[in-house]
Amino acid sequence: MHFPQGSLVRGAVTGLCLLVLLSGCATRSISDSGYPAQSSGYGRPMSTQYRGELTEFNVLGIDQDAVVTDEAIRTALATRQRLTLPRNSAVMLVQSGALIPDEAMVKAFSQYYQPIAFSGVPEEGKGKANYAGHLRLAAARSGSEKMMVYWGILESGRENMSTKVVSWFPILGALVPDENQHMRIRLKVALVDVRTGQWEMFSPEPFEDVDFSSRGSRAAVDQAQVALLKNKAYGEAVKQLFYKFSN
Repeated sequence: MHFPQGSLVRGAVTGLCLLVLLSGCATRSISDSGYPAQSSGYGRPMSTQYRGELTEFNVLGIDQDAVVTDEAIRTALATRQRLTLPRNSAVMLVQSGALIPDEAMVKAFSQYYQPIAFSGVPEEGKGKANYAGHLRLAAARSGSEKMMVYWGILESGRENMSTKVVSWFPILGALVPDENQHMRIRLKVALVDVRTGQWEMFSPEPFEDVDFSSRGSRAAVDQAQVALLKNKAYGEAVKQLFYKFSN
């Protein structure tokens, strides 16, 4: 049976567009930032090591089932003190979702502080309700008076060649046409006082990068962009931490 060439092209493009739309529902953590395996299909493969993210509620000791009173809120405001983090302090460093923090973060952090790496892999079952307390106790036993926990996501965007407008969507897998691949990274950082449980949180400005990728080089370009953006974002996050809390 003969099909016109134009029909084949239109069918392939339509199918590819559908794949792109269907693949856009997944997110990509900095702790699960490897390039999707071609053999695993259109979605991201399940990692045997990545088991999800820590939540702010567990890390910061926020009990969602506890009864909150106005008196408790007033007490929290009245007893709150400014957090400080002198240079060269020992700090327990936790990357949400990762067994150990990324090497790039440890390297950047070591320029200002003494990092003590601790697992950010979420635990299930017994002890989950008081997870923040267990983290603070572990930090105290390590000699750390502060704990830094950070989260991050990677997003990609495809440039519309007619309008030059970038529409951001969760990171996609393979089977994207040759194109300029836009990527950005967003971080969220929490500094926790081990003694009191008091905390502060900030988010550095997102970093972006664009690079051309062909079908054969997509994995290499993707991972190079991930490494580049992590280096930039981690360095900036540590600088902000230092200038915000060092005095």
